[in-house]
Amino acid sequence: MSPFQALYGYPPPKFSWNVSKEVRVSTVEDLLKEQENLSKLPVDQLEKAQHKMKFYADKNKTKREFQVRDIMYLKLQPYKQASLRLRKNLKLSSKYYGPYLIVVKIGKVAYKLQLLEFSKLHPVFHVNLLKKKVGTKDVPSLTLLKVGKNGQPLVYPAVVLDKRMVKKNNKAVTQLLVEWSNLGSENAIWEDFSVLKSQIPLFDPYGQ
Repeated sequence: MSPFQALYGYPPPKFSWNVSKEVRVSTVEDLLKEQENLSKLPVDQLEKAQHKMKFYADKNKTKREFQVRDIMYLKLQPYKQASLRLRKNLKLSSKYYGPYLIVVKIGKVAYKLQLLEFSKLHPVFHVNLLKKKVGTKDVPSLTLLKVGKNGQPLVYPAVVLDKRMVKKNNKAVTQLLVEWSNLGSENAIWEDFSVLKSQIPLFDPYGQ
């Protein structure tokens, strides 16, 4: 069903835009020519719009090409996937994951990366999602993270930096800006006070 039929309840009228040489009535011939020109107008306007959009899009594009064994960062939306790495504050976390190794070059604009074994993502990505790692310098950490039996870092609320009231489900909720141990103040995030008390019963933000 066409949009016209869905709106008006009957099929759209069909006209033949081919002007026949046998048409001898000038009014009919003029009408057919006018309808033919009108039918070509949207097509011409769409082509012009496509060329214009492509022109401005190409102005901001840079040709990029990578080689096998290059080390790349992968750009993804953190809140749309969690198989590469779990992150606490998704909206404020980095959109780049990795680095990962290019194992196969597929065509001109696609590359296969060597992802983690437990990753559920398809390993082939477009060149626009990749960013090459520059340099080989590694920044060592001066302190080692304490980890539990499952290998995950052990963290606890270290300092409450701020307090605010927000509205959730038409109710006032107290939130605290918490700096977690071993993560630094730059990774401080807002947490619901009720959630903190349920998970950490001995947590006292006023006795810190």
